[in-house]
Amino acid sequence: MDHQIVLIAGAGLVIMIAASVFARRTGVAAPLLLVALGIGASYLPSTPAIHIEPEIILAGILPPLLYASAVQLPVLDVRRNFGLISWLSIVMVIVSALVIGAVVHALFPSISFALATALGAVVSPTDAVAATAIGHRVGLPPRLMTVLEGESLVNDASALVVLRTAVAALAVTSHFSLGHTALDFAWAVVGAILIGAAVGLLTVVLRQRLDDPVLNTTISFAVPFLAYFPAEEAHASGVLAVVIAGLLTGALGSRKFSARDRQTQATTWTTISFILESGVFLAMGYQLPELVDDARAETTIGEITGLVLLVVGLLVVLRFVGLAWPALQGRFGRKDRHEQVRAQLDQFEEHLDSMEPAGAREENRVAWARRRLARGRADADFEKREPITGRGMLVLAWAGMRGVVTVAAAQTIPAGTPHRDTVVLAAFIVALLTLVLFGISLPAVIAKMRFRPESSEDKRDSVQALMRQIGEAAIDSVGPLEEQTVDGEPLDPVVVSTLKDRIVPRLVSGSRQLRETKADTREQMEILQRRYLDAMREALGTERSIGVYSSETYRQVEGFLDTVEQRFTTS
Repeated sequence: MDHQIVLIAGAGLVIMIAASVFARRTGVAAPLLLVALGIGASYLPSTPAIHIEPEIILAGILPPLLYASAVQLPVLDVRRNFGLISWLSIVMVIVSALVIGAVVHALFPSISFALATALGAVVSPTDAVAATAIGHRVGLPPRLMTVLEGESLVNDASALVVLRTAVAALAVTSHFSLGHTALDFAWAVVGAILIGAAVGLLTVVLRQRLDDPVLNTTISFAVPFLAYFPAEEAHASGVLAVVIAGLLTGALGSRKFSARDRQTQATTWTTISFILESGVFLAMGYQLPELVDDARAETTIGEITGLVLLVVGLLVVLRFVGLAWPALQGRFGRKDRHEQVRAQLDQFEEHLDSMEPAGAREENRVAWARRRLARGRADADFEKREPITGRGMLVLAWAGMRGVVTVAAAQTIPAGTPHRDTVVLAAFIVALLTLVLFGISLPAVIAKMRFRPESSEDKRDSVQALMRQIGEAAIDSVGPLEEQTVDGEPLDPVVVSTLKDRIVPRLVSGSRQLRETKADTREQMEILQRRYLDAMREALGTERSIGVYSSETYRQVEGFLDTVEQRFTTS
């Protein structure tokens, strides 16, 4: 059996790689292809039945998957889209679960309200893997990608809290309590934020003090589980704790980690995410025949077909209706709201200009207020520059694929529950149908919307402008090159002449010439370039907290500085 498991694992990796390559060349979404290959593999002769415990997916696979996504998602983008992300991932998940529960119970009385609500909970969270894969390929605007990714990170927590309450009702009284669900959800969120933030902060501090990429990577492997299991033990949301820990690690890592550690983390977690996501979608297809066999004893083809069509229809209607409200708000109130915000910011600026701080403490407060003012203006400009229009809302509504969490969570419904196998199979088929329906049609929908991507010239201009800005800030902070000293000694004139006019924006040119300089001047050059590089990193962090530029621009500039830092290390 062990030999079979090794062979199956090896064959699975080969299939994942082949499917990924094929998907990139043909444009077919990789998750759809993997599910189809899994179904085909399950019918091959002599293939063993493999049953994956749902707890393995929920506790062993879901935490690292969520962490891998959260650590790469810019906090700036999450903050700017927090309202819509919260609406979709919290309000709409809870509403969808309850509405589906009520309708399914009304039309299928043999399925209790608690079990029907459990079904609604497991099918309500969307999976952004297929949607973002398609979006990257066909040019979906970055803001819409952020909403999809942010929604998929948080909605798992909402769904699992509702599911946990519904399962508890099945086990005890078969009565679903809305009040109890609200209290559970409140503690799940608060507890997850506290535990996730504590784990993220402590592990960042520890990793910052370790100058060892192996130890740093090992600790990063443990972070999702250090957040998940304590939160679950405290009856909070483990998945939300993982998301909070990942977002905090990604935000602090830009300042606290070395370039080598950041690059290692990015490569490692991208690889882990690819293997886990591909493996789960492959397993989804492979398990389908077994699920059908389990459900045959308690349901008919007509019943399961009716149940699936009802749930899919409700999901589509609820998602479109749920997005209609923010779409109407944006259409009719965006201009007035923008002008109102602008007026408030102008009044706040006049108030700051009229202030005369009497001391260092008040000067610091005014400086902090001016940074807040700059951030407010940047947010207002962002809303005007990249609004989510009706076309964007339509794409968000159409990107309603279900996936990993739906399949895994459905199987946690206790065995022996009447109609449990019917509900599990229905959830599985709903996930498959939404993957196929939306996954195949989404590229055409996005193409019809005719979104205007940012031109390569505009991207390049933004990067260069940000580089100039943080370069000037670095010189203001550190001081002109001619005034620098090393260990209290003035600089060698050769060093000054070599580095002048290269530090900003041409630090790379200076670092490449380190090997060509004399040994007695090389050390001074390296110290100075590190000094200015650290100041540029600090300025980049300040600019990122304000958010004048796009997240992609900040990412490119950070990558440039990381490249410079690594050249110092190897020079």
